Amino acid sequence: MRDFVSMGSAPCNEECVQVNTNGDYHAAMRAECLRFLELIRKKLGPEPPGARLAVRSNPHDFGTYYDVVCNFDTEDEGAAKYAATCDEEAPRTWGDDEPLPVPVGTGEE
Repeated sequence: MRDFVSMGSAPCNEECVQVNTNGDYHAAMRAECLRFLELIRKKLGPEPPGARLAVRSNPHDFGTYYDVVCNFDTEDEGAAKYAATCDEEAPRTWGDDEPLPVPVGTGEE
């Protein structure tokens, strides 16, 4: 079965691009999400088989917003562990880029 974990559009202790009724935020919010996605990979390592980081669009009353998600196979232990680590250990600031000592979801941890 497939599931996902959402990490938001930016590190939780940082300001982020806001949805607005002008609709002039889409490119900036997508770019912010891609930057955050790459930061997650830098800190947690690449996704193992069965897990995939992606930018997801979500409808909202004021317009579409974007967030970084980890899609994963719930029956794959490595993929599920990577998703849980994304939820718990995603970077909290843009400078939080120190890689974890052991790659997640590889069986080496």
